[in-house]
Amino acid sequence: MAQDSASGREGLGVIIVAAGKSQRMGGIDKIFTPVAGRPLLWWTIDAFERSPLVNEIVVAVERHSIMEGRALLRQSGWQKVSQVCRGGARRQDSVREALWRLGRWSWVAVHDGARPCFTPELLERGLAAAQETGAAVPGLPVSDTLKRVDSGGRITGTVDRAEFYAVQTPQVFRRELLWSAHERVLEDVTDDAMQVEQTGVPVCVFPGESENVKVTVPQDLERIVPCLLRRSPTPGC
Repeated sequence: MAQDSASGREGLGVIIVAAGKSQRMGGIDKIFTPVAGRPLLWWTIDAFERSPLVNEIVVAVERHSIMEGRALLRQSGWQKVSQVCRGGARRQDSVREALWRLGRWSWVAVHDGARPCFTPELLERGLAAAQETGAAVPGLPVSDTLKRVDSGGRITGTVDRAEFYAVQTPQVFRRELLWSAHERVLEDVTDDAMQVEQTGVPVCVFPGESENVKVTVPQDLERIVPCLLRRSPTPGC
């Protein structure tokens, strides 16, 4: 990884965003729900902790979960997690808070706390792809037919699906690009790539992974168990 003196030290810092409201989880906090013997968030953090590419991790959690998040950090003994901080009202607020606390590494990866099934190879591909423009996101081609629908539920047209990708995380950026986007783009965005796009910086897409799903509804918890068990055949608390 090349040195980038303008943005800070050579290396990779990771922001794990885990401050969502879990609105579609039937009243449970998905981030601390046990899956395959450990909290969901544990699996996500541990995968980055074990990556030789990662220098530091900052985790942003919902404000009512600060104590639980810090307890998880103490119990797990991770060395790369420098802070568990309080997230904001919006995703971008949580990322900005964590980015401010993260060391000045030349590269930053932003990842959803509820995506524990990514592989080390995905992060490697992200860093390689980001060398081109300073920004890269994983994505999968959309396989379903896409229809444009009006407010009354009637189809008004068919969209060429070849132009569309379903985007995942981790999303990888040069630190100064991401920080500049947070300074300049204040309106609501759905992900960090959208924020960077709005500053005029091209964002590359690299191949994502089908198992890298985001836990959104209770059924997703069962869906991710096989990949977690393959990572750790003897799970435990």
